[in-house]
Amino acid sequence: MPRDPYDILGVPRSATPEQIREAHRKLAKKFHPDLNKTAEAGAKFKEIQEAYDLLSDAQKRKQFDQFGHAGPSMGGAPGGAQGGWGNVDASTFEEIFGDFMGGGARRAGGRRGGARAGEDLESRITVDFMTAALGGVRHVSLESNGQPISLDVRIPPGIESGGDLRLRGKGGEGMGGGPAGDLVLHISVAPHPWFRREGLDVVVEVPISIAECALGTSVEVPLLEGTATLRVPAGTASGKRLRLKGKGVAAKGETGDLYAVIRVEAPKSLNDEDRAALERMKSTEPDPRADAPWNAKR
Repeated sequence: MPRDPYDILGVPRSATPEQIREAHRKLAKKFHPDLNKTAEAGAKFKEIQEAYDLLSDAQKRKQFDQFGHAGPSMGGAPGGAQGGWGNVDASTFEEIFGDFMGGGARRAGGRRGGARAGEDLESRITVDFMTAALGGVRHVSLESNGQPISLDVRIPPGIESGGDLRLRGKGGEGMGGGPAGDLVLHISVAPHPWFRREGLDVVVEVPISIAECALGTSVEVPLLEGTATLRVPAGTASGKRLRLKGKGVAAKGETGDLYAVIRVEAPKSLNDEDRAALERMKSTEPDPRADAPWNAKR
């Protein structure tokens, strides 16, 4: 029984035409018998060609997806004798023989075979926390084929570490009048001294004293832009998260919140009067561990 053409090309059934072309290009380059002298290369190349001929034809692919091999005939690839090119496109021809002949055929093919898009370039950049959260412009300098590239990149608000930016037409130059490739920037976001991100939410720690914790207080907390007054209720425990709605990151029509995480700070030194006051409080307050699940006195 013939093998599944998706398995032959190593692509999922949801693969786009571009993914199918790219998989075919790589396999054709690896197994063409003019380049690969192993005994199985010819048969493997023919199988790859047949799979590509089927999946690159929208109607044949649709029939195969519905009916399997009972739909379209896998047939023989045009020119299907071992060593024949079948339906290999011009760019695949250039790529294979460009490497095989030291790049000469690639350049000649670019002149004879029509336009070819430039290669995509990739680079990693680090963006400061506030620019990533609020958006802004970042200057980028890199090299392509020994040539410096310098440009200003607009960073969209809300981008996170691990995100990518694709800049159309900012990659390698095309050949034979073809379009330039793209520049893909892989983003890392630098940490901030006091803010951290949780999606579109922003978190900041807010220290308060024991007295403020017991009595309640109002404190000024930093926002991404400006400050806000936060009311801390009496008895707020350390680690409690108090929300300032809509004060987080705004991106793609959504806005996160800012969470102030309360951190109760014990005094580093006490005078006699303060110590006595705290001793009185300690003697009258209930045991805070009375209801702890591990307390043997329960």
